[in-house]
Amino acid sequence: METLKYKVIKTEEQYWDYCNILEDLVSNNDDEAPMDEVELLTMLIEKWDEEHNTFSTADPVEILKYLMDEHKLKAKDIVTILNVNKSTVSEILHYRKGFSKEIIRKLAERFKVRQEAFNRPYKLISTLNSHLRDAGVMNTTKNLAPST
Repeated sequence: METLKYKVIKTEEQYWDYCNILEDLVSNNDDEAPMDEVELLTMLIEKWDEEHNTFSTADPVEILKYLMDEHKLKAKDIVTILNVNKSTVSEILHYRKGFSKEIIRKLAERFKVRQEAFNRPYKLISTLNSHLRDAGVMNTTKNLAPST
């Protein structure tokens, strides 16, 4: 009987091994990369992610920073990947600007994750209201002048 090359992921170590294998397969830009193998690994990894909520508690910026660290990327590399200027990436990484649909699509494609990882609500820091003490209103851009 033939031994299976890949099995259902049961440990975190196995999960990371499969992630590394998948990354090697897709990053080589090899037209001969076996698509069935790529699809199977993707499915197994996604199943593990869904069951273990790997990204469920992190906001999109934390996820991006984690993926940058894992792939040994710097902000300047993200500038190239997204084809945007440095200030846009800096504003995103410092919670001053949200992710656009195009940026979400490009990041999901580059890191081989679902777009939902980057497409969820999180608080931005508004410099307009940074003088306020209440963090709940600090991140809103509404005019909070007292009513008379």
